Amino acid sequence: MDPRLSVRLADITTLDIDAIVNAANRSLLGGSGVDGAIHAAAGPQLLAACRSLGGCPTGEARITPGFALPARYVIHTVGPVWHGGTSGEADLLRSCYRSSLALAAEYGIACMAFPAISTGNYRYPADEAARIAVDTVTEIVRQAGRSIEVVFCCFSAADQLRYQRLLGSAESP
Repeated sequence: MDPRLSVRLADITTLDIDAIVNAANRSLLGGSGVDGAIHAAAGPQLLAACRSLGGCPTGEARITPGFALPARYVIHTVGPVWHGGTSGEADLLRSCYRSSLALAAEYGIACMAFPAISTGNYRYPADEAARIAVDTVTEIVRQAGRSIEVVFCCFSAADQLRYQRLLGSAESP
């Protein structure tokens, strides 16, 4: 396993790192799941900052300060809604990770955490989404001209095990 990649079972809003990634909706104005939790924990300043961004297309990412979160930044990315896998969902999901990592490079972020993008309300199959996440992030981290640590932050033990298997990790929970 690449030592720059790890899996953690945690509430992403509690991580004291450079940036956390928000699995946002296109408006960036909050929602349910990870998005709602991040907005609630960051406070009303996050909503105001997101309003100024004017939304975000699927597959792209935007960045804001973390405000009341322990993380300095929030990278908001909009994952695809699952429509059976024939509507370009995999390419859009890969783009979420690429766009988020590009912003991390631009802002000098050394450590960031991703949730399981699109697997909640957007119904992306968890195994396939995790495979895309790990493959895409691994490829980009290996090609990066600088060191970045990436945490796959899992909210459930099942997700944690899924990511550990993909990374070939023997990490304990």
